[in-house]
Amino acid sequence: MSSSKPQLDENHNPWQVLSTEVKYHNPWISVREDQVVNPGGGRGIYGVVSMKNKALGIVPVDAEGNTWLVGQYRYPLNEYSWEIPMGGGPVELDILESAQRELREETGLLARRWTNIARLHTSNSVTDEEGFVFLAEDLEHGEVEPEETEDLRIWKLPLTEAVRMVMNNQITDAVSVAGLLKAEKVLASRVS
Repeated sequence: MSSSKPQLDENHNPWQVLSTEVKYHNPWISVREDQVVNPGGGRGIYGVVSMKNKALGIVPVDAEGNTWLVGQYRYPLNEYSWEIPMGGGPVELDILESAQRELREETGLLARRWTNIARLHTSNSVTDEEGFVFLAEDLEHGEVEPEETEDLRIWKLPLTEAVRMVMNNQITDAVSVAGLLKAEKVLASRVS
């Protein structure tokens, strides 16, 4: 088996859209149904959830190697979830400004040093959601400002412990998994 990248036109879209109809929308999402011809030539439908915000995750890390997780009950999953501080940023706003706001609201933390460490798509077979993860360093404490819909618990712990939770499937949120693993790798590369 070859390890070289296959030759293909990555800009070619093999799907043909015959029609599209928005079936539902609210301030955060819209759901559309497309009538399509798939790459094999068959006709069918494709449902797409379009997000009205960018997904933003923040991995705050202090000088001692600690990070902060935010715990909350996630309604769609019907279960409790430990995650990195995260939220949505309107597409028209600067993602860094939105990330700074989310970190302050959820943890009360302010950071003087920000590094964009990841761009990701959260579930690219059903949604167009684009996410970004920032590493936030040189921290100072302020006041927590949660939104009305958030009943948050904040947990300060070593980054290594949060990564262990990822590896043990105790943290399952995709943005958190990607962000914590990427942050660990970025920080390790600085000391190498």
